[in-house]
Amino acid sequence: MSTNTYPRDMIGYGRTPPDPKWPNGARIAVQFVINYEEGAENSVLHGDAGSEAFLSEMVGTKSIVGARCAQMESLYEYGSRAGFWRLHRLFEKAGMTTTVFGVAKALARNPDAVAAMKESGWEIATHGLRWIDYQDFPEDVEREHIREAIALHTEVVGERPLGWYQGRTSPNTARLVVEEGGFVYDADSYADDLPYYDRTHGKPQLIVPYTLDANDMKFAALNGFTEGEQFFRYLRDTFDMLYAEGGRMMSIGLHCRLAGKPARALALQRFLEHVASHEDVWVASRLDIARHWMSVHPA
Repeated sequence: MSTNTYPRDMIGYGRTPPDPKWPNGARIAVQFVINYEEGAENSVLHGDAGSEAFLSEMVGTKSIVGARCAQMESLYEYGSRAGFWRLHRLFEKAGMTTTVFGVAKALARNPDAVAAMKESGWEIATHGLRWIDYQDFPEDVEREHIREAIALHTEVVGERPLGWYQGRTSPNTARLVVEEGGFVYDADSYADDLPYYDRTHGKPQLIVPYTLDANDMKFAALNGFTEGEQFFRYLRDTFDMLYAEGGRMMSIGLHCRLAGKPARALALQRFLEHVASHEDVWVASRLDIARHWMSVHPA
């Protein structure tokens, strides 16, 4: 069987991953993501067929077609009203930076949160126009949503996004991102422990992979975390393994309505303290990592 025409890369770096040469000889790059999605999820208020059914305390719930779901809406509202600010205080106290994956229409509904992100010097990457599933979207509609996301993000934040993460992608998303041409990196991948270049769509696009395992979304999964101690242990053990290996990157995914809850935030605080207790750790934004990679491993 020929591997030349198979569209997936099943080999990657193989047995010899490249030396990332992290700044100051760091053994590991640690990258925290705060997903800001609240106010852009599925809702009849936003012209959708029904209510949101994904990533909330209501595990396994179904969308209510043709009507609002007050419980789901209020769970999302907690994220923007309270959860975001708890996470903001934690990272400010720890003196660690993060990257925000900001859904454009969600950011537009909370200017004060955007102001706080900017005051803290956080990178604000785009998380698309809406927090919805693009799997079956027509290509031309998704292309237009990407254009609108960049335009609205630029208006709300004051500069265009340089990082991209849609999350609920379509088979066309990666190609459309390359076609748009203005993104330093694409994070819609979970395929490696290190950045890499995707050369599938005509020109090399830097991929800075994200994570779905070191991620608080597992609090909203039937097979996931049930309390903060499990979350802390999983983050700690992931960090410890990658730190021991050396030359790796660890991504951590957070959501305002999930990790922003008190017990989970306390577990996150313990992990921040664990990271801070180690030497030779580079806590960076995703854009910092992308620019570093392009300088030491150009396409």
